[in-house]
Amino acid sequence: MGSVLALQTAGDAAQGLLFGWDIATLQTSALVYLGVSSLAFVVVWVLGYLRRG
Repeated sequence: MGSVLALQTAGDAAQGLLFGWDIATLQTSALVYLGVSSLAFVVVWVLGYLRRG
């Protein structure tokens, strides 16, 4: 007896996405978000370092 939330393939997860999104759009959006947030972190760190020094 398997769990209701168990996934056997990556395609199983793609069928249950909200708002009718496809997995490629979700992956691209996640990568863009991570890239932008990482860039913002570096900019804030550099500005803080420059202001301190």
